[in-house]
Amino acid sequence: MVIEEVLPLERAELARLLRDPEEAGRTLLLDCRPFLAFCRAHPRDARPVHWNGLLRRRSRGRAGVSLDWLLPDRALLGRLRRGELARLVVLDEASDSVPALRPDSLARLLLNSLLLEPRAGTAHIYLLQGGFNGFQARFPELCTEPPAPLPALREPKDDSSIGAVTPLYDQGGPVEILPFLYLGSCYHSSNKQVLESLGITAVLNVSSSCPNHFEGQFRYKSIPVEDNHMAEISVWFQEAIGFIDSVKSSGGRVLVHCQAGISRSATICLAYLIQSQRVRLEEAFDFVKQRRGVISPNFSFMGQLLQFETEVLCHC
Repeated sequence: MVIEEVLPLERAELARLLRDPEEAGRTLLLDCRPFLAFCRAHPRDARPVHWNGLLRRRSRGRAGVSLDWLLPDRALLGRLRRGELARLVVLDEASDSVPALRPDSLARLLLNSLLLEPRAGTAHIYLLQGGFNGFQARFPELCTEPPAPLPALREPKDDSSIGAVTPLYDQGGPVEILPFLYLGSCYHSSNKQVLESLGITAVLNVSSSCPNHFEGQFRYKSIPVEDNHMAEISVWFQEAIGFIDSVKSSGGRVLVHCQAGISRSATICLAYLIQSQRVRLEEAFDFVKQRRGVISPNFSFMGQLLQFETEVLCHC
């Protein structure tokens, strides 16, 4: 099916729109590439579109699906449905035109869903010619850059003359998972200079033993969970996610930590990605692992995350 109502958008025109604050504010740029590819780099102000196996199965044989499944940002969806946006721009990796889109591609499904949305107002709908690859090649300055790789962790040496050795999980600093979400250890949470340098405004302490070092200076929430196979960390998922979202909504940044930043706090970050980004556990795990290589939720926590993944993705 060729979607005649979709207009082509040249790369230079998108660059012009992004450079104009007023035009950029009335343009919604929807990136249909996989989540990990989006996080590595994307056009400035672009938003990821959620896609997973469940949605793929549900969409078979349909011209489009509800935008509520594809755009979980309620505020953004509200702006679209109130007619506050002048243009909706869809992009994938490298497609030049609608006829070139695969029939089962997310970009085609999204375009159909936008056209079928009765409350999309008078916004014009576009497909970016050449996709992200073409745009990044010509306008790299208008694309985000991936986080700088962390320095390689050195294996500690057993040398009594040196004194106490910094564990691997405390080396370096907290890592950025999302622009407002950081993951680290109890040691990181005790370094006020590090917290301030990262713009941290809140701390989510996923332990029953780590102290909240700077009460009154940062916003704190404690989740008293032990790192063992009997702990039910999943009962805290929604409370933790709500706290992270509240920090995000206030324009702040939150550090999630436990003792080592390996199991409990990593589990909370994975749960947040599963629900907020509608991605599978495997994809979320790979994404976080690339940023903090020492993460390793215990076996019970991984099982609870798998159950959470099923609950989230089956209620899209």
